[in-house]
Amino acid sequence: MKNHSFRKFRFLIPLAVLALIALVTFAVQSLWNGVLAEVVGVKTVTYWQALGLFVLAKLLFGGFPHRRGGRCGPKWKRRMMEERWESLTPEQREQMRDEMRKRFGDWPRPPWCERGPDKPADEAKA
Repeated sequence: MKNHSFRKFRFLIPLAVLALIALVTFAVQSLWNGVLAEVVGVKTVTYWQALGLFVLAKLLFGGFPHRRGGRCGPKWKRRMMEERWESLTPEQREQMRDEMRKRFGDWPRPPWCERGPDKPADEAKA
């Protein structure tokens, strides 16, 4: 039997996220007003302006988290697709490749796939 005691506290997750955003916004405001206002001589910002600066910086510099698992998606999904691919016969694999080429063209095919065992790399590029 699994212990599901964490479910009692899942309503706290949005509150924790909001508290973290509020804390970071306060830090942005304090640093802006404490450092930039004195050193550079810019105007001080309010709390809401600091929140806007924080969101703008996240958008401009790509600080929002990306999907998990890298370019190919989560590991479980990649593993599932590898198992599915391994279970196909060579004829089924070629049929799937042809269908993908028909739908999407040859753009996903890397240049080194063009050359065969008897074809040198220079001829494959031409």
